[in-house]
Amino acid sequence: MTQPQTYANHVRIVPLYLAALAILGIDAAWSLYDVTTAPSIASVRAAVVSMALVVLAVYARGFALRAQDRIIRLEMRLRLRTLLPAGLQSRVDEFTHDQLIALRFAADAELPALAERVLRDDIRDRRAIKRLVAEWQPDNMRV
Repeated sequence: MTQPQTYANHVRIVPLYLAALAILGIDAAWSLYDVTTAPSIASVRAAVVSMALVVLAVYARGFALRAQDRIIRLEMRLRLRTLLPAGLQSRVDEFTHDQLIALRFAADAELPALAERVLRDDIRDRRAIKRLVAEWQPDNMRV
């Protein structure tokens, strides 16, 4: 990344993945069209395979994101146990999964105060928490 990561530009878009998914979707639609206009064993097989490929692509991305989120949750619990004052360390398990994922962008110096505010004000929306981050800690290893 050539520019510093911020809330405005932190979402990772992988153009080749989106292009491949679009191609698979178009192929699935075309295959379904073939089944309805010229039904045959070959057209049904092609439709089933093309739909399976779309499902596979979507699930593969979802599995990778789920694994990433689990790692972030573990990383953030360790970070919070290290950085939070003693009074807040006992509350680490109160953070929701979404709160932990959003808080990962806060720099170490900012994290204790922001974490306390998130718990105190019961802020649960990822976007709202990310908008509160003043000193952005980039995550350039996203899936």
